[in-house]
Amino acid sequence: MKYARLTGSGSYLPDKVLTNHDLESMVDTSHEWIMARTGISERRIAADDEFTCDLAEKASREALHVAGVSPGQVDLIVVATTTPDQVFPSTACLLQQRLGIRGCPAFDVQAVCAGFIFALDVANRFIRTQGARCALVVGAETFSRIIDWTDRGTCILFGDGGGAVVLQDDDRPGIHSTHLHSDGAYKDLLCVPTGVSRNYEAVKSGTAYTTMAGNDVFRWAVTAMSALVDETLEANGIGRDDVDWLIPHQANVRIINAVGKRTGFPADRVIVTVNHHGNTSAASVPLALDESIRNGKIRTGDTVLMEGFGGGFTWGSALLTL
Repeated sequence: MKYARLTGSGSYLPDKVLTNHDLESMVDTSHEWIMARTGISERRIAADDEFTCDLAEKASREALHVAGVSPGQVDLIVVATTTPDQVFPSTACLLQQRLGIRGCPAFDVQAVCAGFIFALDVANRFIRTQGARCALVVGAETFSRIIDWTDRGTCILFGDGGGAVVLQDDDRPGIHSTHLHSDGAYKDLLCVPTGVSRNYEAVKSGTAYTTMAGNDVFRWAVTAMSALVDETLEANGIGRDDVDWLIPHQANVRIINAVGKRTGFPADRVIVTVNHHGNTSAASVPLALDESIRNGKIRTGDTVLMEGFGGGFTWGSALLTL
């Protein structure tokens, strides 16, 4: 039996830094107010000529280098994004061309902030069924393009970034399990209520922005991500002490702390990186994973539980050993 094992990771953050003090001159807010409610001190914003595929490419090249894999060895590309460069082709196809890869399946997954977990699940299933041997899985967003910078309820939260991992087939277990959920009944609580087929006038006028019922989303995110931990542990017949690290979706420090407390994970085993890049949607989990590997916090042999929660609602988790 073949398993999907993570052999490399990479990430990229744009150069432009938008601090809380910068936001003070844009909306009615303050550094202290933002920190108290989100724990975010700064976020990165893509340059005007920098697009989602650019972020994905830089993160992907880094992941491939770490894995010691040439682009020609990749036989599957899955990109999770809510902010594609174009309506079509997919960002995955654009990335495929940038990397000089020909012929293998390449497609996008849209599950907003849970997108990377959904994409990881797809790649895992390809490898487990021997439909692929080497997969490039990416979460990349230029979320700043769909933010109303006069709305302090959303503009303080989001930023841009990209993260990527390489999965390869292996006889040793890598990804142990994945767990995905969605519930469209809550579609209006976190969404961009415009698109190509609906309310297109807003797209043409440049007002296709994210809207969010913050308190409702907060409660739902804490409940869903806490339940995911229990579901994942039960499915694998393990306890909390068998998991070295919890990487929740990096949306808000208050959500992360609440999930850690409710699930019994001590703070020193919960990864937090949102403070310096904000909520990067589908990029947040791979960004946090890559940073923690690079700074030596997460090491080979560690067992990691990753989870995401996004608009839809969508939520999911993945348990893996590095």
